[in-house]
Amino acid sequence: MNETLTTKTIQLSSPEEAIALLGTSDQNLRRMRERSPARISARGDTVTITGAEAQSVELAQRMVTDALALVRSGSELTPEAVDRIFSLQAEGRSLSAETASAPSLPRGLKPKTPGQKVYLDKIEHSDITFGVGPAGTGKTYLAVAMAVNALKSKRVKRIILTRPAVEAGEKLGFLPGDLQAKIDPYLRPLYDALYDMLDQEKFESYLTSGVIEVAPLAFMRGRTLNDAFVILDEAQNTTGEQMKMFLTRMGFSSKVVVTGDVTQIDLPRHITSGLAVSKRVLGQIEGITWHEFTDVDVVRHPLVGKIIKAYEKAEDAEEDRRAARRGDLVSIPEVE
Repeated sequence: MNETLTTKTIQLSSPEEAIALLGTSDQNLRRMRERSPARISARGDTVTITGAEAQSVELAQRMVTDALALVRSGSELTPEAVDRIFSLQAEGRSLSAETASAPSLPRGLKPKTPGQKVYLDKIEHSDITFGVGPAGTGKTYLAVAMAVNALKSKRVKRIILTRPAVEAGEKLGFLPGDLQAKIDPYLRPLYDALYDMLDQEKFESYLTSGVIEVAPLAFMRGRTLNDAFVILDEAQNTTGEQMKMFLTRMGFSSKVVVTGDVTQIDLPRHITSGLAVSKRVLGQIEGITWHEFTDVDVVRHPLVGKIIKAYEKAEDAEEDRRAARRGDLVSIPEVE
């Protein structure tokens, strides 16, 4: 008895579109094949999906269609993006739909995950936005992109980027050079993001004229920041007093973004992070929004997401052991 196969075809508009969809050396196609029980093949400008089960074919068709929509929106399709598409499908969501209509960014940048798109929307519509989450989710990079866009569109007159130089501490005195040379290594990630957004000549001009300022958090004390887009990076390394000082620097016609990761606090153990406290204190204030990224939003090497999950699992296990030693955790017998 011959097996009845279900077949679906998707037509591509050009060889360039086929290359963007299938990836260099067909790496995206291989990733889609790994994720689908149906057979996916490509020849010329046609993608063919075949399988014995109609449901499997339909799921594969949706995955390819969503990937193609992402390509046609101008976003880059990578094997990691294919993984995100597959994960979102399991939740009944679409990556291309959820990353559409994002605020405009310089250099043709687009959000790569639904979480990034929501984050950009919150920055666009809120006076103060907290972006909290693991490394590699684009918290700082996207905030800088929004700041550059606001400057270019003349919605603000300057950009101010700041970080607490917690790692410096006593080490500053041993570093060569003047104060600026000592603190520059701690501000380097902010410079790197700006270099990606602006031509070097324009960037140097903005720095010289004070249109863009990159400085340690201590330099914010006593100032009022009007007509500015202000970003506080690595906010998990602020104390409660420093966070209050920073937020109260905000002036008229300004926008503030605070980014950080509460799992990477470098403060001494007896000092509570200002970022950890701020949500409890400020969580109900209108005009302040919060966005929490997850490992799904990690857009670095796929191993980064796995590393984050492994550490979270280890930290949860350690917290359970501490709770058990304190007597806070009651052991519940398993039911057979």
